[in-house]
Amino acid sequence: MEPYPPLETILQRYAFTDFRWLDPADLVVAEWVRMKCRFGCPHYGRAAACPPNTPEVEACRRFFAEYARGLIVHFEVPPLSDEARHAWSARTNRTLVDLERDVFLAGYPRAFALFTDACHLCETCVPERTACREPASARPSATGMAVDVFGTARRLGYAIDVLTEPAAPANYFAFLMVD
Repeated sequence: MEPYPPLETILQRYAFTDFRWLDPADLVVAEWVRMKCRFGCPHYGRAAACPPNTPEVEACRRFFAEYARGLIVHFEVPPLSDEARHAWSARTNRTLVDLERDVFLAGYPRAFALFTDACHLCETCVPERTACREPASARPSATGMAVDVFGTARRLGYAIDVLTEPAAPANYFAFLMVD
């Protein structure tokens, strides 16, 4: 997808330099991703912005189909302890909410961020969306919206593999749906 200079200036303000524009049709949305959430993720049913508090897979597909443009942001993160990764995720996710707001204020009212990981805005999360302490800022992760991040990142030209060593840097991806 062609560069979009008006929004790239905003991205640069946040030091998001490793990103690519995408056609939402390039997002790989799959049922297996939801199954991995349900049977394998410690946040399932325990976090207000994670499944089952996110739309069903078919509703996720319909949501993405409403957009003509989006972007993927890549972060390479050095090995971190669980506590440090949680803190990194919280800082990054807050910045993504700020980015979403600035894109909104630039004239894109449908701007919507998808976090790199579980929300992590609060130290402890509540399991019900209605009890969320930060409902205006909490967003689902891409996987919480059934996006196959590996398949999508590869489709967009990013190299990503399963980490087999704890000392390897990790690749994280966030998404911003724009218009």
